[in-house]
Amino acid sequence: MDKIAKTISLIKYGITSENVHYQLSPDDLHKLTLEKGMGKEASSGALAVNTGEFTGRSPMDRFIVKDEVTNDKVWWGNVNIPFEPAAFDTLYDKVISYLNNKEIYVRDSYACADEDYKLNIRVINEYPWSNMFASNMFLRPTEQELVNFDPEWTVVNAPGFMADAEVDGTRQHNFAILNFTRKIALIGGTGYTGEIKKGIFSALNFILPVYKNTLPMHCSANVGKDGDTAIFFGLSGTGKTTLSADPNRKLIGDDEHGWTKENTIFNFEGGCYAKVINLSAENEPEIFGAIKKGALLENVVMDSQGVVDFEDISITQNTRVSYPIDHIENIQVPSIGENPKNIFFLTADAFGVLPPISKLTPSQAAYHFISGYTAKVAGTEAGVVEPTPNFSACFGAPFMPLHPTKYAEMLSKKMKDAGVNVWLVNTGWTGGPYGIGTRMKLKYTRAMITAALNGDLGLYSYDKYHIHSVFGVAQPRECPGVPTEVLSPRTTWNNDEKYYTTAFKLSNAFRENFKKFESDANEEIRRGGPQRYGF
Repeated sequence: MDKIAKTISLIKYGITSENVHYQLSPDDLHKLTLEKGMGKEASSGALAVNTGEFTGRSPMDRFIVKDEVTNDKVWWGNVNIPFEPAAFDTLYDKVISYLNNKEIYVRDSYACADEDYKLNIRVINEYPWSNMFASNMFLRPTEQELVNFDPEWTVVNAPGFMADAEVDGTRQHNFAILNFTRKIALIGGTGYTGEIKKGIFSALNFILPVYKNTLPMHCSANVGKDGDTAIFFGLSGTGKTTLSADPNRKLIGDDEHGWTKENTIFNFEGGCYAKVINLSAENEPEIFGAIKKGALLENVVMDSQGVVDFEDISITQNTRVSYPIDHIENIQVPSIGENPKNIFFLTADAFGVLPPISKLTPSQAAYHFISGYTAKVAGTEAGVVEPTPNFSACFGAPFMPLHPTKYAEMLSKKMKDAGVNVWLVNTGWTGGPYGIGTRMKLKYTRAMITAALNGDLGLYSYDKYHIHSVFGVAQPRECPGVPTEVLSPRTTWNNDEKYYTTAFKLSNAFRENFKKFESDANEEIRRGGPQRYGF
C-alpha cells in the first residue's frame, strides 16, 4: 500500500494538503486514534470513541441540492430539504480549504455487492476513526481493484468544520448535503459516523429506482439452508439487526439492500452498524462476539479496565458498534440472495395493541410499508411522557429522496411477482402499553419468525387465523414455542375496554398519518389500512 499512498492525488477535489494517508489498514487507524488521544481500547480489543456533540443523525440538517437532476424527481419537504447549487459550491470550497490545513485520511471502497450495481466511492475524512468506520461499513476492494480505481461518488467528511448558518444557508453549524450532479456527499459539524453511511444509502435510494429499475430497501436480510431469503424491515430499535443474526441462517446484511429486476437481493454494505444498548452474550451472541479488534464502538461507557457497561446510557441511548461483516461467522459470501420467500415488517408497538405476529395481504403490506410504524416510548426524547406513534415511510423516510408511494408500488409488484409471504411482527409491548405491560420476549419473537420461515403457521384459514377486529390483519391462533395467550394481544391485557380504547387510538393515528399519501396512493394501497376507527 505504500506505493499507492505516495501517488494518490486529491487535486481534482481542490485538496493540496500533502499530509494525506491513503488506504490505511484498520489496525493503523486504530493505533493512530489511540496515539492522538481520540479513543480508547476496550477490553475486547475494539476501539471506543466518543462522537462528540452529535450521537445520532440530525434529519433537520440533511439537504439535497435542487438542480436539473433532482428538481422534478425528489419529494421535497421536511424530509428532503432543498439546497441551492451555488450555496453548495461555496460551502464545499470552505470545507476543502479547512481540510487543507489538516491531516487527511482517504479510503477507496464501494457499495453494492452485486457487480452489476457496484458504486465506487472515495471517502475523505478529517479523523482516523471516521476512516476506520468507512473501512468497516463499505465493501473493500482488492489491491488489484485499487490500481485503476475510478470513484463515482465522493464523501467529504469534516466533523470539526462549523458552518455559519446565516452565511452558508444551513440551519445550524452541522450539515449533511447530497449533490447528485457533482456526486458528492458533504458532511460537516458532526462526528456521528452514521451520516457517512446514510449519505451513500440516500444516494442509492435515488440512483437505483430512477436509473436501474431496482428497489432500495432499509432492511436486513438472511438466507436459509435451502436458499430461501428473508427480509426484515424496521426502524431503529425494532430488532432488525438482532433478528437477522440467526445462527441457523446466513446473514446477507443488516441494514441496506437492493431488490433487482433479475430478482436477486444484494447488500449495499461491507459491514454492520448495530445498536448495543443492553447488549448481552446470552441474547445476541453473534453481535456480542463481533465486538473485537477491528470493531469501532461509539459513545459507550467503559470502566478503568476497558470493560463496557452496555446498560449505561449516560452519553446516549444510541450506543453503537460498527464492524466488518466477516466478524459474524455465519455469513453469505458474496452478500447476495435469491428472491425472498418471507418479508417481516418489525414494529416496537409501545401501545401494546398489535399482535406479536400477523399475516398481511398485498394491499395491507403496501399500506404498512408506506406507514412504517413504530413507537417512541417515554423518556427517549424530551417531552415524551407516554407512547407516541412514530411513522417513517418505507421504514426509512429520512433516507428516501423519492415519494414513498414510488417505493411502495415497486415493493407491491415485486411481492406479488415473487409470491412472497409478508408478516407484521410486534417486537414491542404486550399485556398493556409501555409502563404497564412488558416487552415481548425475544425468544418468543424468534420462535414466531422461525415458525413463519418453516411454514409452520400454515396457509390462511379461519381455523388457523383470527382476523383482528380493528386492524384487519390475520393473527395465527397457534405457534410452536409460543403460549397461545401471547398470540392474542387483547387476551394479554385482561381488560377489553382499555385494550380497544388504545387500539382505536392507534388506528386513528394510522389514518391521520396516511392522509398525506392518499392522493398519490392507488386504491389497493388505500384499502390496506385499519378496518375500524375510534371516535
